[in-house]
Amino acid sequence: MAANSKQGQSFGVFLVGLTLACAGLAGLASGLGKVAIIAGVVLLAASAWQFIQLKPLEGKIALGAQVSSMKAVGVLVTVLGWAVALFGLHLTTSVGGRLVIALVGLAICLVGVCVILPTACNKNAIWKA
Repeated sequence: MAANSKQGQSFGVFLVGLTLACAGLAGLASGLGKVAIIAGVVLLAASAWQFIQLKPLEGKIALGAQVSSMKAVGVLVTVLGWAVALFGLHLTTSVGGRLVIALVGLAICLVGVCVILPTACNKNAIWKA
């Protein structure tokens, strides 16, 4: 959600550019796909430029410095869960085994995203001041 209209416009340009880039990537073999991917990348660059120009107008951040080690642990646990789900598919050929491995990987990802990362990010939250 944008805080002002310029941020909203920049976010809209970002979404359109991302959609065009993905559509162009999907149809890369055709001429229209190449045009779409180029247009998408140009719009993504334009939105990045708009975001960079708007950043100084946001003001001071209300949060204090946060410890980054727990954030890194949360991201690593999330990536580990993704790796278990991805590479675990090569361990067995049975559908049931693959399902169990994928669910275990998903559970590990969810622990990283829903338990570790919020705990790390809420240490210096605004409402705790």
